[in-house]
Amino acid sequence: MEKEQNEEKPSKNEDIPKITEDTNKKGTTQVVELESQVKTQKTTKTGFNAKLVFAITAAALGSSFQHGYNTGVLNNPQKIIEEWISTTIANRTGEMPPQSQITIIWSIAVSIFCIGGMIGGVLTGFVADTFGRKGGLLVNNVLVIITSILEGAARSAASYEMIILGRFIIGINSGLNAGLAPMYLAEISPVNLRGAVGTVYQLVITISILVAQILGLKDVLGTETQWPTLLALTVVPAIFQLVTLPFCPESPKHILIGKGKEIEAQNALLWLRDGGSVQEEMDEMRSEYEAMKLVPKITMKELISNSALRIPLIICLMLMIAQQLSGINAVMFFSTKIFMMAGLTEDSASYATMGMGSINVLMTIVSLVLVEKAGRKTLLLVGFAGMTVVTLCLTFAMLYATTAKWISYLCIILVLLFVILFATGPGSIPWFMVSELFNQSARPAATSLAVAINWTANFFVGLGFLPLQEALGPWVFIIFTVILALNVVFIYKKVPETKNKTIEEISAMFRQQSYE
Repeated sequence: MEKEQNEEKPSKNEDIPKITEDTNKKGTTQVVELESQVKTQKTTKTGFNAKLVFAITAAALGSSFQHGYNTGVLNNPQKIIEEWISTTIANRTGEMPPQSQITIIWSIAVSIFCIGGMIGGVLTGFVADTFGRKGGLLVNNVLVIITSILEGAARSAASYEMIILGRFIIGINSGLNAGLAPMYLAEISPVNLRGAVGTVYQLVITISILVAQILGLKDVLGTETQWPTLLALTVVPAIFQLVTLPFCPESPKHILIGKGKEIEAQNALLWLRDGGSVQEEMDEMRSEYEAMKLVPKITMKELISNSALRIPLIICLMLMIAQQLSGINAVMFFSTKIFMMAGLTEDSASYATMGMGSINVLMTIVSLVLVEKAGRKTLLLVGFAGMTVVTLCLTFAMLYATTAKWISYLCIILVLLFVILFATGPGSIPWFMVSELFNQSARPAATSLAVAINWTANFFVGLGFLPLQEALGPWVFIIFTVILALNVVFIYKKVPETKNKTIEEISAMFRQQSYE
């Protein structure tokens, strides 16, 4: 029997429910009605408070940091680590390996991160249901600790295989984080802040990529002796999360709808709202809970066969694929070359690329504000449509960049504009749209599939981009132009606006579409 844990709140909040327990034959805890009736049923806008910000920081910083940091950490020290791999093999065999062998080993070390991400994505639903959102994030940090030990000790052990294994394990961790963190953030945030809070995941990714670029410089940790420390530092955000997240409650929705514990759910919500009124949110969760009792648990098969679920599923999958096939990786790849064409030295071009990363961070912060004002669909349309025009212009600008100095400067402007447009919507919105389009019973399975598809698309872009770039040169951007244009059409026709809509309202909209 659950004992009452509800704490007394200051008298300033007259509308906080007074909870008592009444146990029926089945031992189910029930909550008595409010002492005073709520005078209005209109949606109350809830703002940020210290406890909510603490929970968001604990969840996002410890999870999405792994995703971003391990995406960019190998870029700067690549040559140094490749030389170490070559020396390690020579010490084992007695002869220097060919460069082709080193290239293959390096490609495996880089790409296996995405393979781990796919596996982590597939496991998201199981972990979210078994351990909860908060519990899953905490347990996931075990993988970070293992990775940090493997990668940090690789040089001392003269084993490049330890780096490959570590990259695979941290990939699984990042795949799980990509599903669990946006899910937790969406479920603890008020409806009117859901988009802004969801954007925090992508914001931390952009910050962590920038941190990895800075720490990887030759003047910092990108040296022959310090690169193991650079790789092992991935444990720092994990330690931060293990220290902070236990003070935060589990997702109230998971507590009520997943476990059926209403008092605990209300207490968790009271903590997150710092003693503010939670009656409307509790009513919405109760309605969703009652609706869930009438339907069986949603499986992967049900997601695909049920048209009311298949429509939002297709939208989520298309947005995940669109994000990865947008050309952002191609632009990042060409950025240093473009800056060098404009007359910058190699070192200066590297710093300029970091400047571009800073712009990415800044614009993601801007999108955090815009997403609740302009809406999700508007930002997606503006972002993808703008990127379509930019990639088309960039194709021809790069073809003629060597003929005139002003064209090379135009290339720099176009690259920066592309990053700005990506950061305003396409970079962040797909991550939290899954949590907005599905109710509690379908969310874990849908998140698993969406995150796995995102990592799979990421893997194939990484695998296919270099051969395409070598074959087509600047014309490779035409492929992205076509893909972006098709995405604009899809978003305009199929993606709904979810700003300030409850899960029930969104689900009802898809049910209506399935009948048409």
